[in-house]
Amino acid sequence: MNVHGSVRAAVSLAASHGVMCTDPLVLKAASNVLVHLRPAPVVARVAGRTALMRPAVASHFARDLAVSTFLAGRGVPVVTASDELPAGPHTHDGFVVSFSTYVPHDPDVRLPHHDVLKMLPALHAELRHYDGPLPVRGPLDDLENTLAYLRGRAPLEELQAQFADLRSRWDPLDVHPLHGDAHHGNVMVTPSGPVWNDFEDTWRGPIAWDLACAVGSNDEGAAQRAVEIYGGGTAPSDVEFHVELRSFFTTLWGVFKEHS
Repeated sequence: MNVHGSVRAAVSLAASHGVMCTDPLVLKAASNVLVHLRPAPVVARVAGRTALMRPAVASHFARDLAVSTFLAGRGVPVVTASDELPAGPHTHDGFVVSFSTYVPHDPDVRLPHHDVLKMLPALHAELRHYDGPLPVRGPLDDLENTLAYLRGRAPLEELQAQFADLRSRWDPLDVHPLHGDAHHGNVMVTPSGPVWNDFEDTWRGPIAWDLACAVGSNDEGAAQRAVEIYGGGTAPSDVEFHVELRSFFTTLWGVFKEHS
């Protein structure tokens, strides 16, 4: 992944809109590159490996901005689109870039899983009011795109068999707007309280998917505890299935990183 190129593109694009960065700080370099454009209170999100597995990655960035703007308008604590410059998404020097407001937080502090689960009902209640377009296949699209990218680059027989089995058992009936990646890494701990971040993966799916993201494991009883903490809304067996699906996603992502 071209982290240096991502930083240069973000700094250059910001400068073209009058936001000068003299001390860029890479906050994260994973699926995307997040850069604090110091001294400006702006964070650039630059598509990294996600651009390889998501042909329409700009639409994901646009969804992040649209959903976070909507939630902020309803009083939900979220990372908001930047008002220092056009938030995007933009395409610059071959990179897809968006801009959000920098939120001071402690990156070394993570909320416990049960606290994230306690926060989800309120977030879901607000997301139900969102009437913008949302995908309906969520992680399945990413899995199919990733397998397509890896074809010819990595041995896939076992992975394709696992995916076929999971897809045959995937049958969401009761669907709602979800965060889509509701793990504790996407909740910032700030002096004024927790703040939701990263709505790039928001989609319309079963509540069990967000619970699977938040629960963090499939230890015995974990799904049951997750449902109890959340307050019902789904069956523990559905959470267990979606933990399995998310675990496969993590496995495939590891293979993807090796070959991208």
